[in-house]
Amino acid sequence: MSEMEQNLNEMLLMRREKLKELMEKGKNPFLIEKFDYTHHSTEIKENFEELEEQKVAVAGRIMSRRGHGKVSFIDLQDSTGRIQIFVKLDGIGEEAYKELSLYDLGDIIGVHGDVFKTKAGEISIRAEKILLMSKSLQILPEKFHGLKDQDLRYRQRYVDLIVNPDVKETFILRTKMVKAIREYLDDRDFLEVETPILNTIAGGANAKPFVTHHNTLDIDMYLRIANELYLKRLIVGGFERVYEMGRMFRNEGMSPKHNPEFTSIELYQAYADYEDMMDLTENLVSYVANKTLGTLKINYQGRDIDLAPPWRRLDMADAVKEYTGVDFSTINTDEEAVAAAKAKGIEIKEGMTRGHVINEFFEEFCEEHLVQPTFITGHPVEVSPLAKRNPEDPRKTNRFEAFINTWEIANAFSELNDPIDQRERFEDQVKQKDFGDDEAHPMDNDFINAIEVGLPPTGGLGIGVDRLIILLTNQPSIRDVLLFPTMKPIED
Repeated sequence: MSEMEQNLNEMLLMRREKLKELMEKGKNPFLIEKFDYTHHSTEIKENFEELEEQKVAVAGRIMSRRGHGKVSFIDLQDSTGRIQIFVKLDGIGEEAYKELSLYDLGDIIGVHGDVFKTKAGEISIRAEKILLMSKSLQILPEKFHGLKDQDLRYRQRYVDLIVNPDVKETFILRTKMVKAIREYLDDRDFLEVETPILNTIAGGANAKPFVTHHNTLDIDMYLRIANELYLKRLIVGGFERVYEMGRMFRNEGMSPKHNPEFTSIELYQAYADYEDMMDLTENLVSYVANKTLGTLKINYQGRDIDLAPPWRRLDMADAVKEYTGVDFSTINTDEEAVAAAKAKGIEIKEGMTRGHVINEFFEEFCEEHLVQPTFITGHPVEVSPLAKRNPEDPRKTNRFEAFINTWEIANAFSELNDPIDQRERFEDQVKQKDFGDDEAHPMDNDFINAIEVGLPPTGGLGIGVDRLIILLTNQPSIRDVLLFPTMKPIED
């Protein structure tokens, strides 16, 4: 055992000894059930003129303590900030003052006293009574350096929130942004609904699902990868505007932009198309930014981005031509497309068609250029199994993906409501699965039945909420906007 580890163990032991001494005195802090506080620290500071020399009660965690004989100073941190507690021997009594030696950083206390300003000009509370309500048996990170180990910050978010106040502000901002999304949609008569998280078919997107087993039914089930197909069933049933914001689950890789469980919102509007969804997307994002940040001009990790509508609109094939020089308007066969892909070093997989190649070109060479908000349209039918065909060029669909900072943050289309075409596309997806694409969409006969009943012309939209919040809060990773991101367990 190193000297540092030995010292740490001794400090932890001392905390338990202090707890034991308190309990022997009949002062077990864990028996305290409640504390009626009257104010938070920030409220006292902001309203000092009204509260000066008034009685208050505050509660929070001891973050620092310093003593000068018969006078001690405690920095107390609550949910809004910090405030200094001025403790004097003749203010709380000799016995209570002596008990302060049994308090440690991290302990949770309640304080009764009156508000005043010290000679140094610091707004403080002159303690009359201090109540220990929870004894911290662990040691908080050293105050000047905080909790810097990134992995440990994610694993022990509770400590991260205590010692890094800016982290708490990020999550408060996240909640405000989620609320603003709901406000925008609720004000436009969208109905928030709930659909199943456990599915018998992993549909609505091309992704790998998490598989579980239902013992009573003796069937495998899947955590949802998307909620699209259920929401469209509701449009069939007569709702005209619906949305759901919640967790999705994809058994795929992890990166600064990907977590196995993430928050997404999907919405559907009857009698609307993908262009209506473009208007909704750029207006919703700008509303959220303006409501929570007070500006449409943000800076993400050194890049200036302007979220003000209208956003650029660019056809996928035109983007490929712009950034690679390859013109797919002159390439009409699968063979020609595959030859063009090979010439650019793109990996060719069995069953690839012209549409697949266009999509590969875009992902390989174009996405990295899309920093300012851009709608990419004209996706090939082969990669858009749920989108309506473009009547002028049936090889394309009326679909868009919205990109900001080179990231896809939204996906939308004029929903395919032709059940015959939909069945054919599902059958093609099944073939793709046979070719080895384990992310291809499965057949969903009940969904086919639903749109055979009749799905009106519908615009649908999905937005990656976490990814949008990463941008708006200027955080480097999705883990910085998830309170408890997925982590590999530490082996004992």
